[in-house]
Amino acid sequence: MRKLVRSDLLSLEQYACERGRLRSEVIAHKQLRNVQVGPNATWCFEDVTTIRYQILEMLRAERIFESDGIQGELDAYNPLIPDGSNWKVTLLLEFPDPELRRTALENLIGVEDRCWIRVSEMERVFAIADEDMERENDDKTSAVHFLRFELSASMIEAMKSGASLSIGVDHNEYRHLLSPLPRTIRDSLCHDLD
Repeated sequence: MRKLVRSDLLSLEQYACERGRLRSEVIAHKQLRNVQVGPNATWCFEDVTTIRYQILEMLRAERIFESDGIQGELDAYNPLIPDGSNWKVTLLLEFPDPELRRTALENLIGVEDRCWIRVSEMERVFAIADEDMERENDDKTSAVHFLRFELSASMIEAMKSGASLSIGVDHNEYRHLLSPLPRTIRDSLCHDLD
């Protein structure tokens, strides 16, 4: 999958005019890419569309319009776009109550390493997590993690041939499975694979 370049973006003025339409399109797109795994974990499968929107929102929020700043955002977010042999996921651990969240994040240290995908009946593939920086310490994990799932050539071929896809979390304090993923989501994710 190609990475974003400056010409893929809009100026702040253009984005202000197009923002409402683009937001609606991205919300619809994300419905085919965001998956609830148990009651407190959302997996957001990233792609060019989701990352382009995120960059545009960051440029808008930070009022970035100079070349170096724009390139900095591209450099920061492009690694979250799948490379054709993998899926890249933003993992959100969601606990609305602050006290419950604090306790849960203390108990969920290492959860990011226990997230997995499984194509058909092939072996599970566990996430490679937080390659850019460590997001946990000895006391707690972060509520946001970045995951990469590398697929073998046979897994990619099976996906392209219509194989089922299951995902899950296998942590002592959080075990949940979604099997199989709905066909519409599975099909959307298949577009990420070369």
